[in-house]
Amino acid sequence: MSVQSDKWIIKMAKEQAMISPFEDKQIREGKISFGVSSYGYDARVSNEFKIFTNVNSEIVDPKNFKPTNFVTKETDECIIPPNSFVLARTIEYFKIPSDVLVICLGKSTYARCGIIVNVTPLEPGWEGHVTLEFSNTTPLPAKIYANEGVAQFIFLKGNEKPDVSYADRNGKYMGQKGVTLPKI
Repeated sequence: MSVQSDKWIIKMAKEQAMISPFEDKQIREGKISFGVSSYGYDARVSNEFKIFTNVNSEIVDPKNFKPTNFVTKETDECIIPPNSFVLARTIEYFKIPSDVLVICLGKSTYARCGIIVNVTPLEPGWEGHVTLEFSNTTPLPAKIYANEGVAQFIFLKGNEKPDVSYADRNGKYMGQKGVTLPKI
């Protein structure tokens, strides 16, 4: 596997609509940066947030997840309660080629504030809006800004295609739109 450069990302975005909407350079202008970087793509968070709440005193169970564990808000700034988390999604829709694996890392601007971005890898052949999880590790409320950069995606091109891609096995999160809750 090899990490792909900005030239490869731009080419794949134009030829195969790998990222849409797509910014072919870093955009800053008073915002947390987004767009193509040297060896990745900095994605933005949408204005749709699912804020975790314990008002119902329920157990968080990935096999029996209850949507009532969240309060849904559309807002330009989302406040994450202390020691809690929020689900959101990327503005960008990704179509991952069948010979590419994508790893997501949080941006340092948020990490320096105690906000951790968690995303599982984007598998070969997967497509959709990426569901993002923001953990506030601090004892204070923390803020996330919609329509700004939140995470960098690193593209690893395999030497060959896998025997079975995410699309081939009809993965349960294929083609997701909006913030997608856990499924079994």
